[in-house]
Amino acid sequence: MRDVIDFCLVSILLVIEVINIPMKTLAGKVAIVSGAGSGIGEATALLFAKEGASVVVADINDKHGHDVVNKIKLAGGESSFVKIDTAKAQDHEQLVKETLRLYGKLDIAVNNAGIGGPLALTEDYPLDGWQKVMDINLTGVFYAMRYQLPAMTKGGSIINIASILGMAGVRQSPAYVAAKHGVVGLTKATALEYADKNIRVNSVGPGYIKTPLLTNVLDEATMDVIAKLHPIGRLGEAKEVAELIAWLASDKASFVTGTYYAVDGGYLAQ
Repeated sequence: MRDVIDFCLVSILLVIEVINIPMKTLAGKVAIVSGAGSGIGEATALLFAKEGASVVVADINDKHGHDVVNKIKLAGGESSFVKIDTAKAQDHEQLVKETLRLYGKLDIAVNNAGIGGPLALTEDYPLDGWQKVMDINLTGVFYAMRYQLPAMTKGGSIINIASILGMAGVRQSPAYVAAKHGVVGLTKATALEYADKNIRVNSVGPGYIKTPLLTNVLDEATMDVIAKLHPIGRLGEAKEVAELIAWLASDKASFVTGTYYAVDGGYLAQ
């Protein structure tokens, strides 16, 4: 019986090769994407599902999360929603437990959830605003990995979403800049710790991307000014960031860990 199964598998692979059917790069993988109800997280979840992964959509917004799950299922993919407040350690623990209950394993995690926070000079920065930004943008990433890493028993890939402000500064956003710099450092430290366990950990630094994080707080004139800060002359699209994340999640990036990748239209090259 085993010989028959092996023969059938070989035959299928030969047929695929002959008729040149592209293999899905994440076929059979199970992924968690936080902040997946909109923006970069949504684009990543949709692309992961298109590439064959079962995607756990994690978000604090029930409606947005369920909407993304429905989009994936309507396209023929597999997905589930889990509500999470990424500032709470117990929510991350429960998210991983639910992922293992639903799909039996965890191969990929994208820690994307984040907020912009208040705008103010450092001496005037609200203390509660500082704490909230740190809790979600940095401590939340630590909590996420703390529970994701033990679940990746056969290796895996973690992608932490930082920012160009994880490598550069900007006025009146000390909490955001500090948190994103912290994400880059945390990523490097964790990558070193788990490289021998075949768990790759990388960070991605988007430039200014056309997502609700930006469009909900800025008018068109201000966004035009920000677009001109990028040598490429425009804002980025969420799907452009998702393409890099999907590559890092795949076996195509099997020798890549501990690295920061900018998707910024040339912003950091200046």
